Amino acid sequence: MATQAASAQPSLDVARIREDFPILNRMVYGKPLVYLDNAATSQKPRSVIESLVDYYENYNANVHRGVHSLSMEATDAMEAARTKVAKFVGAETDECIIWTRNATESLNLVAHTWARAHVHEGDEIVTTPMEHHSNLVPWQELAIAKGAKLRFLPMTDEGTLDLTAVDSVISKRTKLVAVTQASNSLGTINPVEELAQAAHAHGAKILVDGAQSAPHMPVNVQDLGADFFAFSGHKMMGPTGIGALYTKREILDEMEPLLTGGEMVLQVTYEKASWADLPMRFEAGTPNIADAIAFGVATDYLNNLGMDNVRKHEESLTEYALERFSQIKEFTVFGPRSVELRGGIISFHNENLHPHDLGTYLDRQGIAIRTGHHCTMPLMGKLGVPATARASLYVYNTEAEIDCLIEAINGALRYFRNGS
Repeated sequence: MATQAASAQPSLDVARIREDFPILNRMVYGKPLVYLDNAATSQKPRSVIESLVDYYENYNANVHRGVHSLSMEATDAMEAARTKVAKFVGAETDECIIWTRNATESLNLVAHTWARAHVHEGDEIVTTPMEHHSNLVPWQELAIAKGAKLRFLPMTDEGTLDLTAVDSVISKRTKLVAVTQASNSLGTINPVEELAQAAHAHGAKILVDGAQSAPHMPVNVQDLGADFFAFSGHKMMGPTGIGALYTKREILDEMEPLLTGGEMVLQVTYEKASWADLPMRFEAGTPNIADAIAFGVATDYLNNLGMDNVRKHEESLTEYALERFSQIKEFTVFGPRSVELRGGIISFHNENLHPHDLGTYLDRQGIAIRTGHHCTMPLMGKLGVPATARASLYVYNTEAEIDCLIEAINGALRYFRNGS
């Protein structure tokens, strides 16, 4: 298997890794697919796809409810996946991992449970100008509902946080710091550990949006100091429709559930109910069993590659891509120039070529990128652009694919300049 061979090597054998991803063999408009939209969703290795088929063909049953063999097998497989996901992010126990649909639901779960109970009038929520709407809108709504104030850490022109302002923004009035570990638009990797220390020094909690970090670099939530950590399966080789929320055990113990109903109860009478132990208390109803199991398989695949290796490959590829983009003077590339400060996300803009036109042209060349505001509309306004084109990299991408992208971008410039 490609992953086993790769894990024994000091660097990744990308050609062999690509063999594990069936979709990378397809053609688009008669050209080989060049998939550079990994920040939106990643492709899936064959092992993940086969795990879904295996569940539905061999032990499809509801979990935690039956004494028959299929139910017990499904329960064991789903809980084993929880263990894998917990270990992948360095959680102290399996019970600290709550299944959700995606990182967005994880963030909203915190907003509607812990934050509703702990943020009051006059309190402050601190976030950053580069947040995805999913880590901004819930706090806007909460601030309005509670009479709290939303504050923003300043950002430098390069797209990094201005850490000199931390002590003036995070204060005794701060109840929550909500920050992305890696920006989905700029690629910026934020200093979560330092922000966590500042938050905790004032008695505040820190919530980390890990949707763009967990798939691409080693993550240990305890080392980060995260009180909450949200991430999605589909961005890290798993299926869509499954995500997770890590929460410190002592915080979970005092949180009330968001949803009530089946399976999350301990005892029910006609008058009242009491809640089940963790993590079931936060997982009302039938969970997304198959996708949770496949999420665990995705972490197996990434562990076999080695997250240090994944990060090193993307650093090398990002450095190459930035160098190639520097040769196209007509485009502005946003985000830090140092690959140590950024992930493999490259947003770029030409004021005379609309990103959607560029994206359509590239699609005809078999190249998939993202165009638009990337759910960061306030950030686009701050950058002074309506939208950007975004190429986002993963472990199966190559320098040859970057060359294809650059060649196609140059072709698009010629095409739209000449009108033909």
